[in-house]
Amino acid sequence: MSVLITIFSVVLCFVSVALIFLVLMQKAKSDGGVAAMGGGVAESTFGAETGNVLSKGTINAAIAFFVLSFALYLANVYQSKHRTAAEDKLPTVIAPASPAKPAATPAATPATVPPSATKKP
Repeated sequence: MSVLITIFSVVLCFVSVALIFLVLMQKAKSDGGVAAMGGGVAESTFGAETGNVLSKGTINAAIAFFVLSFALYLANVYQSKHRTAAEDKLPTVIAPASPAKPAATPAATPATVPPSATKKP
């Protein structure tokens, strides 16, 4: 299911970019033909039917955007409902083994003098 969600997400990104460009290429209604992005290029490509082609493309891209968005929503809901208990658990982190501590060296103690050596004759 996650592969399908990934594919839908990628397609949704492409449709979103296409929808943005289609909206920006259209002529403004109040302006005399100045488009945000290359109005002259669109007119030379599609001819007199530029407005109709871009309008239909925008409508189709908007429909595809909403259908893909709703499909992604349903896929995510389905995936969250059918998740197993093992997938809901937090991951366990295994700590690396701590290095062995070096053996403690005996502390240097002052040499004890036998009591017989401290007596003076």
